[in-house]
Amino acid sequence: MSEQFDYDLVIIGAGVGGHGAALHAVKCGLKTAIVEAKDMGGTCVNRGCIPSKALLAASGRVRELHDTHHLDSLGIHVGGVTFDRQAIANHAINLVEKIRGDLTNSLKRLKVDTIRGWGKIVAPQKVSVITENGEKIVTAKDIMLCPGSVPFVPPGIEIDHKTVFTSDEAVRLETLPKWVAIIGSGYIGLEFSDIYTALGCEVTMIEALNTLMPGFDPDISKIAKRILIDPRDIETYVGTLAKTVKPGSPVVIELADAQTKEIIDVLEVDACLVATGRIPATKNLGLESVGVELDRRGYIPVDDRMAVLSNGEPIPHLWAVGDATGKMMLAHAASGQGVVAVENICGRQKTIDYRSIPAAAFTHPEISYVGLTEPAAKELGQQEGFEVASVKTYFKGNSKALAEGETEGMAKVVYRQDTGEVLGVHIIGIHASDLIQEAANAIAERQSVRNLAFNVHTHPTLSEVLDEAYKRAEVAV
Repeated sequence: MSEQFDYDLVIIGAGVGGHGAALHAVKCGLKTAIVEAKDMGGTCVNRGCIPSKALLAASGRVRELHDTHHLDSLGIHVGGVTFDRQAIANHAINLVEKIRGDLTNSLKRLKVDTIRGWGKIVAPQKVSVITENGEKIVTAKDIMLCPGSVPFVPPGIEIDHKTVFTSDEAVRLETLPKWVAIIGSGYIGLEFSDIYTALGCEVTMIEALNTLMPGFDPDISKIAKRILIDPRDIETYVGTLAKTVKPGSPVVIELADAQTKEIIDVLEVDACLVATGRIPATKNLGLESVGVELDRRGYIPVDDRMAVLSNGEPIPHLWAVGDATGKMMLAHAASGQGVVAVENICGRQKTIDYRSIPAAAFTHPEISYVGLTEPAAKELGQQEGFEVASVKTYFKGNSKALAEGETEGMAKVVYRQDTGEVLGVHIIGIHASDLIQEAANAIAERQSVRNLAFNVHTHPTLSEVLDEAYKRAEVAV
């Protein structure tokens, strides 16, 4: 380490991205400090993926035990299933505390200095931290920004954090409203509709775009609607804006046509979850002191090395990762970006490959995907002059799914017709979130279905839905 700096690397933000970067930095021999103003672990550990998965695990068990038709088919008879809302909420709270503790301890064990307070850049290679004891100035050869994101609340919606709230409050499961409106049908809205309906709530889902689940491949959205929406106590509006939402008892929601903005209905519900996405937490980071302008949506501009850009050029020794870059707002993407940034800090050229980063919605059954949707792949094909094909296989033909009595679902592989290169894989079905990794690895290596078709999969396993898809695609290529 150069003696002119306090640290080799100072990381602002101890979410999953900052934590992953700190671990890799120590492994690479960098003297590292991490600055955090709020909870160690950031959104994912405290208010996002971790508590929501705990709620989904518990509510999913309740759903299974209430599905007497499925259990009867396996020869199992269960009566009088009950649950304790507070105990389910406590399961999530306890998990958060454990993982936050593990994360904090791992930093201590590796001798990463943790500085508690608000960190901002005040000059190149210089950070100010406002701590309980006043301002502390630290210098670093490299600075990495990992400030994360916060829920987006559209205009016209009033939040009182009790009757109208975001996912930040929903993960605490303080109440189970009889009738809850969910604004947005992305993965957050979908997961909470899964939790609420399993625990006996009625749901109204409001989507501004013309189709439900607009971020997913259209074939997956179609099946998801049939499996996750239609049989459940969920009413849906599409092409509809929640123009105003007033908290209270009841919560009053004015619905408007998304095109004309004219009021079409008024709902009175017990509660409203606003699941309209997230925006970067990029205010008061001192970026102006080093000549960085946020883009029009408030994201920090970066290249694929994770270097922060000013007028399109990388700023020396300044990096940013995670939600605040606006690339892929996923915890594991942030962690991957952090590792890539550290590699570049150490002089080893590395770039991030977003196409090979998978994502999942932990509904029952799960949805997962990696790479391009079929429409996006066709668009790329038109630009670059190649044809796109796709194949589908179904869980109802899979031996393991049949043994489990969980046969709803599909795997879809999107690929180039000329080379067979896999461009995207989309799965809905039991354990889809685990199955997707094989496809992500194939895309990372730009593999062809011609080669993948010869891989031998364990029988009988769910992974054979992908094996079958590769074999079908290989015949078509």
